[in-house]
Amino acid sequence: MAKSYLKVLLKGSFLIFLLAVFSGCAYRLGSPDRSLPGGYRQIFIPIFKNKSMEPGIEVPFTNALIQEYERAKIARITDSNQAEVVAEGVINSVRISKTGADVTGESNTSLPTGTVQATAYQILITVELTLKRNSDKSILWAGTFNGERTFNAAQIAAVGVNTANPLYNHSAKRINMEQMAAEMMSEAHDRSTENF
Repeated sequence: MAKSYLKVLLKGSFLIFLLAVFSGCAYRLGSPDRSLPGGYRQIFIPIFKNKSMEPGIEVPFTNALIQEYERAKIARITDSNQAEVVAEGVINSVRISKTGADVTGESNTSLPTGTVQATAYQILITVELTLKRNSDKSILWAGTFNGERTFNAAQIAAVGVNTANPLYNHSAKRINMEQMAAEMMSEAHDRSTENF
């Protein structure tokens, strides 16, 4: 009796499995269908052009976009001669501004009167990405991406200390820009590969 029950259970499980495999409403494994515009499968990503005054920022943006395509395996990254599509990126602007400032007065004896200390900085980056067919340079897709991030400035908290570490601000700026590059190029990859 136990053997016949096991047979019925196995047959039923097998039938349910077959229905799930051949039905149109079965769950899909992996990411939804994504592709480059036009269904192309090979892409070349040259180093981004940098129109901003921020030196070297094109490198993290280029690397972030390459990593997104390598991770997703939507298209194979090749050299310019074999590629069907070229992804041209342009960093149009990088603006860094103070978002808060403390002005010292007479009561603060560790700093000169009227000293202005930035408490935070805001980074604004604008990037354009264009996908072009390599054969005739026609534009397949184009998009603009804006990123914004705020980070704290080096703070002077000890009495008698009147200088902040300038390397802190430089390092914090670079780290935040690299994180922005990863976020913005993830969005760029997703927007440029959906519904094609």
